[in-house]
Amino acid sequence: MKLIFAGTPEFARAALERLHAAGFRIPLVLTQPDRPAGRGMKLHASPVKQFAQKNGISVAQPRSLRLDGKFPEDAAAAKEAIDAAQADVMVVAAYGLILPQWVLDTPRLGCLNIHASLLPRWRGAAPIHRAIEAGDDQTGVTIMQMDAGLDTGAMLLREAMPIAADDTTGTLHDKLAALGARLIVEALELAACGGLKPVAQPQEGITYAHKIEKAEAAIDWSQPAVTIARRIRAFDPFPGASGTVAGEVVKLWAADALADTVGGNAPGLIEAVSPQGLLVRCGSGTLRVTQLQRAGGKRLPVADFLRGFELKPGMVFESRGS
Repeated sequence: MKLIFAGTPEFARAALERLHAAGFRIPLVLTQPDRPAGRGMKLHASPVKQFAQKNGISVAQPRSLRLDGKFPEDAAAAKEAIDAAQADVMVVAAYGLILPQWVLDTPRLGCLNIHASLLPRWRGAAPIHRAIEAGDDQTGVTIMQMDAGLDTGAMLLREAMPIAADDTTGTLHDKLAALGARLIVEALELAACGGLKPVAQPQEGITYAHKIEKAEAAIDWSQPAVTIARRIRAFDPFPGASGTVAGEVVKLWAADALADTVGGNAPGLIEAVSPQGLLVRCGSGTLRVTQLQRAGGKRLPVADFLRGFELKPGMVFESRGS
């Protein structure tokens, strides 16, 4: 079977690597244009592009696929490359561009998407973050037949996985990337023999995983401790949850919620400081913070952090918007 692969970040690279190792012919890869990154803001190729170039696969990086859009010359060049590939199917994983109808219609078997949730829960851009943030006890991967809607297509394969109590978006991402890579190979093997059976998504249980914004990083200490602890895990590694104390913005990378305590202390108040953690009062319950980071510094266990940043009981983390 011949396929085109469309994807950009590490989640997609894992699938491309698995497909390549499985022996599928991949004449063309689509990925986002190189982006500036790092302190020098030099252009960096996506993980998918890096893998494709290393393995001699042709790469196209259109800024848009809309023939009537802002970059029609990019779309026209991409169409020429897609048509020339004569692929049976297109596999899409975290590509980052909307596929217009002409793309969906070009491959004989259409376009299959690797989506990191159990659809219809968490359609949209940030399903891993939002599942952790919401306190879901499981997630998974859905291989979906793409249509013109936002993650609304028929489900082809679906497999669940538990979310561990200490999972961050980073750790769960890696587990789901490996699962998605395995499932897409299984899906294409089934497709080759006509064994895929599309199932329409149910209309109940639809939720949307909206894109993570940097503005969400600031902690609202009036929320329950369990909610804040989930957000810290959900925003690791990006954008990182943050609090302002002693006039400085500090990132909080690890914390756990303690049982509610009696008392009327204001949210954000540091109630105790020890090498084992900072105890910070929340809207309900107490948060024990165990890993922090100053601007320009490294993530540090609280004992090491306190050697360079003095925190005392009675100091207060400002609440978001205060």
